[in-house]
Amino acid sequence: MSFLKSLTISAFALALFSVPAMAQTTAVEGMVKDETGKPLQGAVVTFDRTDIKGKYTVKSDKKGHYGHYGLPLGTYTISVAVDGKDRDKATGFRTGMGDPKTLNFDLKQTADQAAALQKAAETGTMTKEQERGMSKEQKEAFDKAAKSREAQLAKNKELNEAYTNGKNAVDAKQWDVAVENLEKAKTMDATQGAVWSTLAEAYVGKAQATPAEAAGFYAKGFEAYAKAIEISPDASLYNNYALALAKNKKIDEAKANLAKAAELDPPGAGKYYYNLGALLVNGGQNDAATDTFKKAIDLDPKYADAQYQYGVALAGKATTDASGKVIPAPGTVEALQKYLELKPDGPYAQAAKDMISALGATVSTTFSNPNAPAPKGKKK
Repeated sequence: MSFLKSLTISAFALALFSVPAMAQTTAVEGMVKDETGKPLQGAVVTFDRTDIKGKYTVKSDKKGHYGHYGLPLGTYTISVAVDGKDRDKATGFRTGMGDPKTLNFDLKQTADQAAALQKAAETGTMTKEQERGMSKEQKEAFDKAAKSREAQLAKNKELNEAYTNGKNAVDAKQWDVAVENLEKAKTMDATQGAVWSTLAEAYVGKAQATPAEAAGFYAKGFEAYAKAIEISPDASLYNNYALALAKNKKIDEAKANLAKAAELDPPGAGKYYYNLGALLVNGGQNDAATDTFKKAIDLDPKYADAQYQYGVALAGKATTDASGKVIPAPGTVEALQKYLELKPDGPYAQAAKDMISALGATVSTTFSNPNAPAPKGKKK
């Protein structure tokens, strides 16, 4: 064989071996659109080869187009990132010979699909189309969320049952049953304000029912009220906490919590102090009750029942002079007269008139209906 012929054969053999080597590349291109459907410039598209190690990146241009040419044949996970955060990806993408493969990324469509999958996970229902469009990772995440949801539903059912049983027991004054169920509900979900407040009510009720152990039960009740308020600082909770404190003769603390209730609910401020005043009267704490009713009418001068109770409280402070004449405490008659002005036909109207007469004052007979329309002026 001549040298020239040998060289020719070697060159031909080299050509035969070179063709396959040059043909082992392909191309992938496509468009990247943002959440508004417009072309997205500067998105980073990454090609992670999964059959053997390899990683390649390109960026989309101002028209949203990207392309990688001369990409080795193989199987890839192709992802798109914006501002360093992965926004979408395609797994198991196989390249092939011939024309460039096309893979588009529509971030609006991706966001819509994610929202639909989230809703499906929350409801536990998924369409066949959604299931077909899910990646392996998405399907695993969905199954995990579905199992978690089923467990949560079972827990919620048990929680609701425990709370309902506890609340019904409180209403029936079955304090031991109430505490047992509400403690169970608390351990299942310690973030439920209603559970804590009802548990507080149960412990306070139990404290009143068992005087020998009252101190411990009151303490647990106050702790539960504080937790309920921490979760939901509501005016009604401060009011109920204050009333519970008053039952335990913690008047200063009760007033401090009523002040919080009044701050959160100014229109209801008079009512909160009135309720405390009534509780103090029932507990024989008349001086504290008088001060509390005064606070109620200071906050709401048109609160008729508070005016009456303030007058009654002051009536108990009347004195007599040397001649035996009754000397009412300052403000007594005025409070009773104010009640009659606000509620001339109210349930305490006759009692107010009788007290005014007993105190030696004259009952006014010129009250007008505060809700009546003002008289119209004469036309000139």
